[in-house]
Amino acid sequence: MAPLIALIVGTTLARLAGLAGVDALDGWHAALRVGLALLFVVTGLAHFAGRRRAGLIAMVPPGLPRPDLLVTLTGVLELAGAVGLLIPATARPAAAGLALLLLAMFPANVSAARRKLTLAGRPVTPLPQRTILQIVFVATAAAISFGP
Repeated sequence: MAPLIALIVGTTLARLAGLAGVDALDGWHAALRVGLALLFVVTGLAHFAGRRRAGLIAMVPPGLPRPDLLVTLTGVLELAGAVGLLIPATARPAAAGLALLLLAMFPANVSAARRKLTLAGRPVTPLPQRTILQIVFVATAAAISFGP
């Protein structure tokens, strides 16, 4: 739920800043870039934080090599993508790359839900809710990638 909250709060605060006169944030497209960047900062940092990291490593589907390295790599990509979203010249390709990353990581979410894993001591998001969240996140990234 924290990623969705980050997306909503980040987008709303950025849009309000745009309405208050911050030219760089004047418009929904710019506000969405900030909200999605905040989402990926939240999720990216989780790849390196104690119990969350251990839970993310456990989420990697069995059979994939070096789950620890995959979690580190995806965390770095999420953080780099977040930075890319905030730079107008790189925002579109960053959003497209993050959408692809979300799609590539979705099987780990499916696997974790089916195996009833926990993340930092709490059950992972059930698959129906996770699927809806995934659609929202990918749609947001697509809107940035293909938007104005």
